[in-house]
Amino acid sequence: MKKKFILYGSGGYVAPKHFKAIKETNNDLVASYDINDSVGILDSYFPNSKFFTNEAKIIKYVEEKNLNNKTKIDYMVICTPNYLHESQIRLGLRTNLNVICEKPLSLNPKNIKLIKEIEKKTKKKCYPILQLRLHPKIKLLKKQIKKKNNVELIYITPRGQWYHQSWKGKEEKSGGIETNIGIHFFDMLIWIYGDCISFEILYRDSKKSFGIMKLKKATVKWYLSIDKKDLDKISKNKKSFRKLIANGDSVDFTEGFDQLHTESYNQIFKNKGFSISNASKAVEIVHKIRNSKQKGSIKNLEKYISKFK
Repeated sequence: MKKKFILYGSGGYVAPKHFKAIKETNNDLVASYDINDSVGILDSYFPNSKFFTNEAKIIKYVEEKNLNNKTKIDYMVICTPNYLHESQIRLGLRTNLNVICEKPLSLNPKNIKLIKEIEKKTKKKCYPILQLRLHPKIKLLKKQIKKKNNVELIYITPRGQWYHQSWKGKEEKSGGIETNIGIHFFDMLIWIYGDCISFEILYRDSKKSFGIMKLKKATVKWYLSIDKKDLDKISKNKKSFRKLIANGDSVDFTEGFDQLHTESYNQIFKNKGFSISNASKAVEIVHKIRNSKQKGSIKNLEKYISKFK
């Protein structure tokens, strides 16, 4: 029997990955919600799906459907701005729905405990999307780790002026660059190399984050940036730059992302989906980073970038 889904944030960047995953797992998106009405992408996947721009109306729709066992909705998917995730997870669980949520589950790690309590009380589950853990190259890297590892993670993905005018550019709503473009990488690193012992911020502003982190089995140097000038210093022919160096060897995981959301759904349906506890450590790290003082300067960053020319 097909599982029935609703989705919050159907006009967002990541929503099509979830439309695709729901479609490819032979399930149905019965309704979605977004404050914006530019959601023509729905026609390519679920043209008969109901669409709401009023949250109260989709909540009423779910409540009415869930009174009837024949039309009961099974899952709520959350693809909205970061600062809305926690409250919408709680809403979904309390509306008798299992929840699938994009990163992060919350901007405040202290509130993760509340979500767990609601899970227990409602007997429903919240599944975070941690797709990098499912990437074949990343799983292979985890099998090959040594007792002590030296790792570098560099990710440059330029964003235009719109970014800083949107919720993404407001740290209180997005959690800053480490949450917006980095939290999946931090989760990946923790999953491979163990818990974070300490970290140091070498440089940080609204466009970039540069630091050193000590994990149980690795020392990691990270560099995240949305500044096109940083990309131009390395290559003017690329739209983005992603590189993971483990013990001197480059790990290329540029490809292989197309099916990771679909695989995430398949794992959930097999009762092997990731848990709230799995996602909480990365939430804790990015929270600590954005509330810490930097100990370096822009010179540290410029010197580091130059080695990749």
